[in-house]
Amino acid sequence: MKIISYNVNGVRAAINKGFMDWLQSASPDVICLQEIKALKEQLDLEAFEAAGYKYNYWFSAQKKGYSGVAILCKKEPKHVEYGTGIDSMDFEGRNLRVDYDGLSIMSLYLPSGTNDARLDHKLEYMDMFQDYVNKLRETVPNLVICGDYNICHEEIDIHNPKMKGVSGFLPVEREWIGRFIDSGFIDSFRYIHPELQQYSWWSYRANARANNKGWRLDYAMVAKPLQEKIKRAVILSEAVHSDHCPILVEIEN
Repeated sequence: MKIISYNVNGVRAAINKGFMDWLQSASPDVICLQEIKALKEQLDLEAFEAAGYKYNYWFSAQKKGYSGVAILCKKEPKHVEYGTGIDSMDFEGRNLRVDYDGLSIMSLYLPSGTNDARLDHKLEYMDMFQDYVNKLRETVPNLVICGDYNICHEEIDIHNPKMKGVSGFLPVEREWIGRFIDSGFIDSFRYIHPELQQYSWWSYRANARANNKGWRLDYAMVAKPLQEKIKRAVILSEAVHSDHCPILVEIEN
């Protein structure tokens, strides 16, 4: 199963930049989107169906034009789970899951910590998310959590490792994602490419993308029972519909 995750920074804006043609060319079995910034009724769903994604699921934020996640599928899942059931996590539309036989896929958009209030929210969310996933894995062990984690884990994941005072590379954030991995997940890209320095997000400022001054914020975290089924993991940096680029993982299923 070929799974792609992509923070599109506004799905309507991405469509205007050629996203649909790219999607048909990339042709994943499942694509997880983050930061869709749209309501389902604002989108031309027939266009997604025409591209091969008859089964498309949208979980938007309560605030219009903000946050939100989606999952587009070629084959119908057995079950779709909208949110976590925790109001303080769900009002911004950050979690959506589809279940297949032997494999469940979540689209995740962790908050950013752009100021003190948002950082407090992010840290609280991260702790609640860890507890939620610990419990979820009791019944859904074969879990792939794809998305924008808004954290660089190691120095290799950021162009300037001296940025230790900036949210996304704070010690407390890096420690959390390390503990999350240690709780039973595999960073699929780092598993396949232990020493490859590639990024999935670049600031729009200072020509950062052209100069490859980026951050690796997007991950496909694969639960350990699926470790031997990870066949490929790549960052698709040639896609330019967003300030992020897509990431891909292939799981034998």
